[in-house]
Amino acid sequence: MGTWVLKSFIELTTEELYDILALRAEIFVVEQNCPYQDPDGKDKKAMHMYYKEGDTIISYVRILPAGVSYQEPSIGRFVVKASERRKGYGRVIFTRAIDYITTFWKADAIRISGQAYLRNFYESLGFVVQKDGYLEDGIPHFEMLRTTKKTS
Repeated sequence: MGTWVLKSFIELTTEELYDILALRAEIFVVEQNCPYQDPDGKDKKAMHMYYKEGDTIISYVRILPAGVSYQEPSIGRFVVKASERRKGYGRVIFTRAIDYITTFWKADAIRISGQAYLRNFYESLGFVVQKDGYLEDGIPHFEMLRTTKKTS
């Protein structure tokens, strides 16, 4: 059994930050062959959620408050270690991120820029395409929105 972690940027240790950036580079830069500037200044404003087994981060997301990337809160830098895919870690961490935003930030909408190959996954979590496909860092993406009805 692993450990779930949720921390603000300032709460992250240097080792945690190193491991997060290493995993993001492993997936986004190396695996996807996409050289881009990963540290974009938004990490400092984000909540960082990850699942770790032993010394290895298995899955990670960056949760951004409203007004940083979009008018709504956002989830990004979503990764699952390649060797651990298709085991449910992605669905669990993304659901936890949605729950965090709706519970603690009381948000009724979440906007993401999701890679096109994960469109069905995001749709299964309630996200709906808002903007036709576009290239972000040379990779096809969709802008997607998830809304939650608030009851009075």
